Amino acid sequence: MMHSVSKRTLASSRFFTRSLATTIGDNFGPKKYGGKYTVTLIPGDGIGKEITDSVKTIFEHQRVPIEWEQVDVSGVDSDKAKIDEAVLSLKRNKIGLKGILHTPNTPVNKSLNVALRKELDIFASLVLIKNIPGVETALKDIDMVLVRENTEGEYSGLEHQSVPGVVESLKIISKYKTERIAKFAFDFAKKNDRKLVTAIHKANIMKLADGLFRQTVKEVGVDYPGIEVKDMIVDNASMQAVSWPQQFDVLVTPNLYGSILSNIGAALIGGPGLVPGANFGREHAVFEPGCRHVGLDIKDKNVANPTAMILSATMLLRHLGLDAHADAISSATYAVLAEGSVRTPDIGGSSTTTDFTEAILKQLD
Repeated sequence: MMHSVSKRTLASSRFFTRSLATTIGDNFGPKKYGGKYTVTLIPGDGIGKEITDSVKTIFEHQRVPIEWEQVDVSGVDSDKAKIDEAVLSLKRNKIGLKGILHTPNTPVNKSLNVALRKELDIFASLVLIKNIPGVETALKDIDMVLVRENTEGEYSGLEHQSVPGVVESLKIISKYKTERIAKFAFDFAKKNDRKLVTAIHKANIMKLADGLFRQTVKEVGVDYPGIEVKDMIVDNASMQAVSWPQQFDVLVTPNLYGSILSNIGAALIGGPGLVPGANFGREHAVFEPGCRHVGLDIKDKNVANPTAMILSATMLLRHLGLDAHADAISSATYAVLAEGSVRTPDIGGSSTTTDFTEAILKQLD
């Protein structure tokens, strides 16, 4: 029997709608064979296998019409053949569910997360930051969406050592890609009845790069009557996020600032294990936890919180038009969290990943 969940919570579980795909073009065409969609699954490093196994168990229980094409690529060993296999799988299937890939802090190891996004031009990161009933936090009524440009900015990967001891790292901001991410943010706001888009920048210092980002977002906003456009310097936005997050609705950011603010947002609502996310390109969609924590320290301990991965997977289902399955799974997940007797250590409990998954299955029964 389902525990009661507020209408507002259920509404948030339907936050992501299939119509969002049309904001990035109509070329999206996931492969469907024998009544089932073929979806690329990249468990990733750290806790990735445990939390994607949770999703696989729930989907199997609910007879969700998805066939997984699993690619076990890792950022630890940087196996180029596996990277190529993952990219080809996503090119073929158009849609994927992904854990986080570890990026070692060494100059020879490139970020596989960045490589996948650049290779497939998956330009928009969408992170949903919202209080969850049953998870106590210091601040309430948080409900904001973070839209992050995924392919340039400080993550351009263009670095060189001009002379020994001096490294130059290029930050790339282009009008074309800023317009593209701005349109994505405003389209999302329009289709989800959001009334404010705030551009996050550091234009007071980086007057050309961030100045271009700020101005371009404002120019795009002119074409969306009824949606207010503001801008805020990133350091002030960070302070505002931890003191008065309720003022934010949709935030659109360059790459690095989005990474920082997604972590702040995760802390506000209870931790990285609760934040769902997705990434979109013209033809591809990859769903993954919105706060990109690998969890190497708790790998194989069966204590990881699978909520973020489960909710990301329900966003994937809505993207495929499988709303009934998405509603059932997300509602059951919220119900377990609201009831509170089964919760993982990150949100004050002692339950295992397996316990949490089984509790959701009981709700679904």
